[in-house]
Amino acid sequence: MSDIYRAAERLMGMEDADWCRHANPLSVWTRFTCLPVLVLAIYARVWIGWWALPAVIGAAAWTWFNPRAFPPPNDYGTWAARATLGERVFLARDRHDIPAHHIRAAHILTGLSALGAVPLIYGIAVLNPWATVLGVIATILPKVWFCDRMVWIHADLTQTTPGTPLPTPFLPPERTTP
Repeated sequence: MSDIYRAAERLMGMEDADWCRHANPLSVWTRFTCLPVLVLAIYARVWIGWWALPAVIGAAAWTWFNPRAFPPPNDYGTWAARATLGERVFLARDRHDIPAHHIRAAHILTGLSALGAVPLIYGIAVLNPWATVLGVIATILPKVWFCDRMVWIHADLTQTTPGTPLPTPFLPPERTTP
């Protein structure tokens, strides 16, 4: 499962400045629009035929652009900012001592989100709106829970309390021994 995280990270090509911008709550909350917009663009093939292709490309572009679309936040202590900071820590889990229960929970939530893709893909393929909506919801809800787990990881590893203002993107120190 760790390969899926690394692949997604490489695909997005996130640099430190991008992560700081993505910590903006507007970026985090609008990020949840990416999948529905993409699904709607794919569904549009029924209504507009091949003209749906530019919509799909636009939706994919929004997915890439979203973490870069907003300025860095003034406060990195918000739930959304900490979710982003926690995700950075989780993606670098080979350099941090993240408790096993957090890693296990993240894997389970990622698996649940992947399971949500089954009715989603089916719904898009056969144009079943109920399966499509169920799939979108079943994909996004575990992702929201995953984000909450990332907040918890950040709080545990930085020994800070969520909601306490953070003026800078505070990350825990990396492990010094292999």
